[in-house]
Amino acid sequence: MNTSRIDEAILAAAQPSWRKVAMIVATAAKAEGIDVTDDEAGYRVIVSRIEALVQAGRLAAQGDLKKWRHSEVRLP
Repeated sequence: MNTSRIDEAILAAAQPSWRKVAMIVATAAKAEGIDVTDDEAGYRVIVSRIEALVQAGRLAAQGDLKKWRHSEVRLP
């Protein structure tokens, strides 16, 4: 799995305004070159990368990231 490609897709889907994590996951999953399965397990891989990007300060978050439809991220 190419985590740098997943990170690129996530950051490309993110905006300076808040966006639902579920929307970022769906957009990133459809990006070309993303090697994740199109199911819950594949989406969890993307969410784990979102969490890593938040930890690294590359994304800002609000809410519990485990609740995709009730949390949001944005570019800092």
